[in-house]
Amino acid sequence: MEGARKGGARARAGLAHLADRIIEIAPRVPVRDLGTLRRQFPGLGPEDLADKLVAGAAKATATVGAGVGAAAMMPVPPAMPTELAAEITGVAAIELKLIAELHEVYGVRPAGALAQRSTVYLNSWSQERGIEATRPSTVSAALNSRMKRELRQRILKRTVRNLPNLMPFLVGAAVGAALNRRDTRKLAARIRDDLRRIQVPWDALPALPALERPEDVLPEDALKELGGHLGKDDGHRAP
Repeated sequence: MEGARKGGARARAGLAHLADRIIEIAPRVPVRDLGTLRRQFPGLGPEDLADKLVAGAAKATATVGAGVGAAAMMPVPPAMPTELAAEITGVAAIELKLIAELHEVYGVRPAGALAQRSTVYLNSWSQERGIEATRPSTVSAALNSRMKRELRQRILKRTVRNLPNLMPFLVGAAVGAALNRRDTRKLAARIRDDLRRIQVPWDALPALPALERPEDVLPEDALKELGGHLGKDDGHRAP
């Protein structure tokens, strides 16, 4: 019993650490505003542009999953907790970027500065729903205990799904890739369904400022699979 209690405590501490890590990286994820996206994908309407973003994100999370799947095929998984933590945070960053850019595409950028918007996207990611920006109750900029609990629950689902000793059939790179691809597409479908209900047509959008660039931005080459190219002129300007 004592060993089980200690194991449970370590698991909870690990989940809390991962949740805090994801909260920490959220404001560092580079996000392209609508103007940048339309320049990088000329001639596309909102739905086609959203399709491109989802396809790129699914490809990127599949690549992350493939790496961990390949590691699981070895006789002794090398530092599996570290590999798993890297996968979870990597997928989270890609999906947070996707969620933020889908909000841009559907014309419902949340109000507020970078930190406030990042919290909105964290809420959206943890609940797997689009944020209804027109309803203040759904746009809370506070990192409250409920949100942290939901983040940990979401992380736990992904962790249990991927641990090879709990699910022996997850032994190959192709399986890891397919699961992440499927989950990202499923998440995107739910977000898009919500955003369509409150979508603002592009020709009805007020002039919006360019999104500010995070000071401690995540390396852009880590997210290059999302489509388009983020160079020096990536649509972000310092506030």
